Amino acid sequence: MLSGLIFILLPLILGYLVRIEQPARLAVVNQLVNASIYVILFLMGMGLAGLEQLGAGMAAMSGQAVILFAIITPLNLLALWALSRRSALRADASRVVEGAPMTRWEALSGSLTLAAAVALGVATGVVLGLMEISLDTDTLAEWALYALLALIGCQLRSSGMSLRQILLNRHGLFIALTVMASSLLGGLLAAPLLALDWNQGMAMSAGFGWYSLSGILIGDQLGPILGGAAFFNDLSRELLAFLLIPLTIQRFTPLAIGFGGATSMDFTLPVIQQTGGVACVPVAVVSGFLLSLASPPMILFLLSLSHV
Repeated sequence: MLSGLIFILLPLILGYLVRIEQPARLAVVNQLVNASIYVILFLMGMGLAGLEQLGAGMAAMSGQAVILFAIITPLNLLALWALSRRSALRADASRVVEGAPMTRWEALSGSLTLAAAVALGVATGVVLGLMEISLDTDTLAEWALYALLALIGCQLRSSGMSLRQILLNRHGLFIALTVMASSLLGGLLAAPLLALDWNQGMAMSAGFGWYSLSGILIGDQLGPILGGAAFFNDLSRELLAFLLIPLTIQRFTPLAIGFGGATSMDFTLPVIQQTGGVACVPVAVVSGFLLSLASPPMILFLLSLSHV
């Protein structure tokens, strides 16, 4: 019911009420967010290991992720290409940022490390199962999720982005809306192929590239197989974005910035800086911020419709 949506959104709202300005304390929050993500992904892997038919479950998860990615990706690219044709936003190759804080390959390895956390959870779950040791991973993951949502709310509030900055950056706003609309349409089209209700299919696509959160929220509501499918769909988006950004940012700047989805404000931002110049940075941050802000409540709202 909608009361369940409010209950799970409460930590996010409470976290958003807390604004941290001290860099040292904000660094601690960021570290706790990263740690919480690894813990929950590890527990998600353990949940997958607990399936009676692990091999069949993993195969189903992979197939669902492929279907979702194969439908959403072309729609994202087509919509962002159309936006690029009409947009005046262009990268400035003469003002490329040198020595960005993270190289493309370092960021790529960070993404693969998250996938490794799921794999490690599966392996640990299999070993514990052989030893006949059982853990209530669902309850542990649920409490870890509440903590993560509160920390993410605090992180968003402390990002330094004011409402005025967001609304006045029309390029970032249009990119975010284009990604949202095309992704949700893709989820709607994928729903019957995944044997899901329309709202569940749209929820699967509403991570907008925020793989560490989409997999957690979907898995908490729909089970580890669909959670894993959402995770790997959004992770695949980021991996492809690392390859597409350098190839497209000069001619199709909104496409390059938008395809990274929510990650354009963090993981893919260094590549955008290095290849597109400083003019692309505020657009990427606003676009990523809006998608990050919209993703959790949209996923939870769509999933709550199943119980109404």
